[in-house]
Amino acid sequence: MIDKLLTKETKLSVIGLGYVGLPIALEFARKMSVIGFDIKPDRVEMMKKGIDPSNELNAKAFEGTDILYTSNPEDLKEATFHVVAVPTPINQHNLPELTPLLSATRSVGKILKKGDYVVFESTVYPGCTEGDCVPILEQESGLKFNDDFKVGYSPERINPGDKEHTLTKILKIVSGSDEEALAVVADVYSSIIEAGIHKASSIKVAEAAKIIENTQRDVNIGLMNELSLIFNRMGINTFEVLEAAGTKWNFLNFFPGLVGGHCIGVDPYYLTYKANELGYHSKIINGGRFINDSMGAYVAKTTVKKLISNSNKINGAKVLIMGATFKENVSDIRNSKVADVVNELKSFSIEVDVIDPYASSEELMEEYGYGLVDKIDGDYNAVIVAVNHREYADLDEEYFKSILVENGLFVDVKGIYRNKINELSYWSL
Repeated sequence: MIDKLLTKETKLSVIGLGYVGLPIALEFARKMSVIGFDIKPDRVEMMKKGIDPSNELNAKAFEGTDILYTSNPEDLKEATFHVVAVPTPINQHNLPELTPLLSATRSVGKILKKGDYVVFESTVYPGCTEGDCVPILEQESGLKFNDDFKVGYSPERINPGDKEHTLTKILKIVSGSDEEALAVVADVYSSIIEAGIHKASSIKVAEAAKIIENTQRDVNIGLMNELSLIFNRMGINTFEVLEAAGTKWNFLNFFPGLVGGHCIGVDPYYLTYKANELGYHSKIINGGRFINDSMGAYVAKTTVKKLISNSNKINGAKVLIMGATFKENVSDIRNSKVADVVNELKSFSIEVDVIDPYASSEELMEEYGYGLVDKIDGDYNAVIVAVNHREYADLDEEYFKSILVENGLFVDVKGIYRNKINELSYWSL
């Protein structure tokens, strides 16, 4: 398989060209002939012009690549090694939403040939690849699993906005449906991954490894957020406590904040869903999720309480929120918990303006029902810095004083202005 791919006797396909799939497709396309498939024709047209719709890659990343961008699933027939990298979100009830994954699997199944490989990169609960996806591949293709086609799982580890830990520099976990599949999948990924390959003993182990990476972070951040709730009642600054505790050599550096996005805020629900199916109700994981999901409303309610204590009239008050994306220095708004802050403030009849140097106002309006303001006013009752974009780092107290009313409040969610605000009423997690 690897020889045929490198000599371009056959092709590799990547299904789903988002923030995960596109970098994979481009990296493979430097070594072999690639078919990049996405269901959205407008995104396909952008990539044909060397534009990343996710705003993660620059035009140079598209240079020197042998890749066909398409939204026609029939084009996938030319490939014999298929990589599925579509989103796996949750629904409004915090349950796995597998529709994109199962739909992509059906598309692959329809064009699957004897001898083909299918590798999944989407985050799923342990058992999903073999229990949910493989039966669809068999049904759509009429082929027999492992006899006629083989399957692998290699979880994505791309970190949006991170220019240091890029695809080729992150150690890659691979797994296969049998020993031969494991060897082939490892060979194919070894052609592009510089950091090395870890061969998991089974597909389920690889699926579980991926899902606990983000669950571990979620639980630890949940602990920091709970500490913040406690220390706030004590009148102690959480970041000062963490700074002091961090002087111990083995103290783990996690911090409180709004936990959104399509990984940390989503993946634990896939694990708890499967645990519930097996009759186990998770305590720690669900506890961390509850706390983290409630932090947006907590920030808003605390802001309202402090405005009242500062003699601000709440009905008709104006609040500026700086930052709308799920993390700093990216344009991704998926599952951004800033929306929870906005909605909670509006429930108190507060007028809310939102700015962000990266987010799309149209996308925000479509996803959350509010957009960005073109310009900010100078009479806000409170300013909330919700996302620590690099553009905000050099702003000083004089700037914030210029846009706040006399008894205004400055809320520093991530504590980036600690020890820099001396005259304004200040609060942080």
